[in-house]
Amino acid sequence: MALVTKDVTLQVSDGTSMGAYLARPEGAGPFPGVLVFQEIWGVNPHIRSVADRLAERGYIALAPELFHRTAPGFQAPYTDPDPGYNHMQQMTGAGITADLKAAYDWLMVDPICDGDRIGTLGFCLGGRVALMANLLLPIQASVSFYGGGIAQTLIGQLATLHAPALFFWAGNDAHIPPTDVQAVLDALRQADKDYVSTEFAKVGHGFFCDERASYDAAAASQAWALAQAFFSSHLSR
Repeated sequence: MALVTKDVTLQVSDGTSMGAYLARPEGAGPFPGVLVFQEIWGVNPHIRSVADRLAERGYIALAPELFHRTAPGFQAPYTDPDPGYNHMQQMTGAGITADLKAAYDWLMVDPICDGDRIGTLGFCLGGRVALMANLLLPIQASVSFYGGGIAQTLIGQLATLHAPALFFWAGNDAHIPPTDVQAVLDALRQADKDYVSTEFAKVGHGFFCDERASYDAAAASQAWALAQAFFSSHLSR
């Protein structure tokens, strides 16, 4: 499928400008949309490749720069997490909320995007943000890969989840202990929410990214297939 890819600029309600990477199929649409959320390494070649893969499947994929207030255009090597952690710690709930609304609104006014079919997908930091979008926006599905900090920051809000959610966890995750995963699942179950949770027992954090030492090709392939099936179920006509 032929694609259109480019960098775009979104205006946020707090007066800031947020860069984003756009990948979409050629054609008049309408196409479903997916917001793609970064890890602490920025909207880097890997995140752009995920957006491209979604576009090849017929989605309009938009990956906003979550660190645009402190470091527009930020990208960092996988060997040095400190700069990304620094920028992540400067993020605020109000800022993330404004960024999510700006990205969602951008898709909603795109004439070739079907506003009734919008999902979110993210990794680590982005996995938590993808779930936040499910709490704040009227989307139709969210996919969270090893979302960090969900148990610490969102667990009390999961009863307000709008849409079905798919979670991927790593059994050997040094950053997200099993107790955090269980707490999230218990809260979802107690709230009677529609969710799918999959754990890959023998892999570590970041297993989906083929540029990281923790990459696991088999787990990544299986997770991608399930994510696509999940989106097909909830974002198709």
